Amino acid sequence: MTLAVENVAGEGIAGVLLAGGLSRRMGGGDKCLRDLGGRPILAHIVERARPQVGALVLNANGDAARFDAFGLPVAADVVEGYAGPLAGILTGLDWAAQSAPDAVWLASFASDAPFFPEDMVARMTEAVEAEGADLACAITHGRTHPVFGLWRVSLREDLRQAMVEEEIRKVDRWTARHQLVEVDFPDIQTPAGPLDPFFNTNRPEDLEEAVGYLT
Repeated sequence: MTLAVENVAGEGIAGVLLAGGLSRRMGGGDKCLRDLGGRPILAHIVERARPQVGALVLNANGDAARFDAFGLPVAADVVEGYAGPLAGILTGLDWAAQSAPDAVWLASFASDAPFFPEDMVARMTEAVEAEGADLACAITHGRTHPVFGLWRVSLREDLRQAMVEEEIRKVDRWTARHQLVEVDFPDIQTPAGPLDPFFNTNRPEDLEEAVGYLT
């Protein structure tokens, strides 16, 4: 089935929201559906991601109906067994090739980090074009955030082979094979002070902390 594509911005760029994990540190379930300031975390994520791309899909496993309120197509992992974020990336690349055929790039966003930059995709696009790179990922304070990235759609068969035939699961093991540019992002200002924009709500205490950063 071909899913409808919503063209908003980011011509030539599709986006995937990664929500296919098991959320063990949050006690299981969909951590992206937990409340943050009166709205699900995922609502904050969609609000930031949607304007940055031309088409957006949610990567999640299980019954897709639980995400109906967000009005997004939902795609389950194309590699079985909860194979980690690379499975979500490959799922997004496959979805883009089918449902957003004009997309050259796929932007990926974690679904537990509600403060990521509103210019993330623009800055990554500028970086890959300047460097002639195949991939980009975010970095703050010397720490990389590989699931916040930009991926050339034409690499999807290379990634599929790495996952299926070589059983590669670590993101950096696969990206090391290609030209990757790291894009450094500054802290953002919040009511509670400076914040790493890729702060994530992995644990219940992180979610409590995040409330103080809402504007």
